[in-house]
Amino acid sequence: MRTYDFSPLYRSAIGFDRLAQLFDQAQRADGQPSYPPYNIELVEENRYRITMAVAGFSRAELDIETERDTLTIVGRKQKDDGARTFLHRGIAARDFEQRFQLADHVKVVSAQLDNGLLNIELAREIPETLKARKVAIGGDTVQALERQAA
Repeated sequence: MRTYDFSPLYRSAIGFDRLAQLFDQAQRADGQPSYPPYNIELVEENRYRITMAVAGFSRAELDIETERDTLTIVGRKQKDDGARTFLHRGIAARDFEQRFQLADHVKVVSAQLDNGLLNIELAREIPETLKARKVAIGGDTVQALERQAA
């Protein structure tokens, strides 16, 4: 496995430290658990969907939380009090915690649990101040264009 040194990036680029941290985390992600299985889907240009197979988990046993740029999905299976004897146990019922790094301005819109699949809808909502705007050449026309757009 290759390792990369991002220290030159830290020395010469200001504000790109998050990008270097993401690369570092991606290199370490090889050992991350893949349970439960999930899909990440591009629905439209600025809409995404995470579909996670959480068979056997109820709504009360799942917790979805966002903090800054991290989406965390936690499943805590309630202990079954009844003594059961399994001849084969193929449905995993273990606790899990999955983390996803979200890009700037990506927000969780909704979450649905249907037929053992947890669907989390995400959308990139770019603030008006960051969207492209037309700039006219000459005088105070930039302010006039901004007033017209509002």
